[in-house]
Amino acid sequence: MATKIRLQRHGKKGKPFYYVVVADSRAPRDGRFIERLGSYNPNTNPATIDINFEKALEWVNNGAQPTDTARAILSYKGVLYKKHLEGGVKKGALTAEQAEAKFNEWLQSKDSKIQGKKQGLVQTKEEARKAALAAEAKRKEEKAAAIAAKNTPPAEEAPAAEEGAEAPAEEGAE
Repeated sequence: MATKIRLQRHGKKGKPFYYVVVADSRAPRDGRFIERLGSYNPNTNPATIDINFEKALEWVNNGAQPTDTARAILSYKGVLYKKHLEGGVKKGALTAEQAEAKFNEWLQSKDSKIQGKKQGLVQTKEEARKAALAAEAKRKEEKAAAIAAKNTPPAEEAPAAEEGAEAPAEEGAE
């Protein structure tokens, strides 16, 4: 029986949520499956992926063919890299300890990239919030100035007369 690792769609219209499953290749997309390996939620940023690593690695080693999207998910989580390293151990190119060290190093670098993206998103969101608050304060000041200008009584003619009185005094001082 040919098996595939693929996505099974759930969720509302416009809000997809997927289960990563192992199914017979002849079964329909949302039909019967052999085993559920995890879930994938593309609605969050970054996307939330929860995979049973050991089961996924076991199915890939047993010959289950992932679809394109499932392959990208398994690659993102390191299942395919782990399979690649295990192949190197079987061929004698690496020792098991070297393969495990390489995989752990890859995991750490991947985690640091994910954390960097999350921090960048939080920082961008905070900057946008500060800019919105500053723009709101500016609009509030402009509105308050417009209301104050509207509520002040119009200026009388007396200031114009004072300007005329000061002019001859200045001429006499010369």
